[in-house]
Amino acid sequence: MNILNEWYFWLRAFHIISVIAWMAGMFYLPRLYVYHADVAPGTPASELFKVMERRLMRIIINPAMLAAFLFGGLLLITPGVVDWSAGWIHVKLTALFLMTAYHGFLSRWRRAFERDQNPHSARFYRLMNEVPTVLMIVIVIMVVVKPF
Repeated sequence: MNILNEWYFWLRAFHIISVIAWMAGMFYLPRLYVYHADVAPGTPASELFKVMERRLMRIIINPAMLAAFLFGGLLLITPGVVDWSAGWIHVKLTALFLMTAYHGFLSRWRRAFERDQNPHSARFYRLMNEVPTVLMIVIVIMVVVKPF
């Protein structure tokens, strides 16, 4: 595993880049849902939103999440990077699990829009748009400050 120590700064850089791309999509997709929820199914605007949402999920969000997991996983197994007896890593990983679940909900809602079966209001998506922000704050504080 010493090879990972040699590549630590590159792994960390690519992890941060991947997380930024993932989060950008996680912030933008529910905003698209806000606008999409206000247009009638089958309209040209609705069809355009479907294309935008599908491309955002498949071309940016999913690959960025996978890259963040890959580089983050490599950082987790790099000797000396994580003290598993510290509480911050467990809080961070719990928040990451919740972020991944949120990603799953975004995917489910996108498929509902694709079928013209959106069950939620624009207000619902406005509220849901705050979830990744809160989780991101928790994750960043845990990783940077390591409060416990």
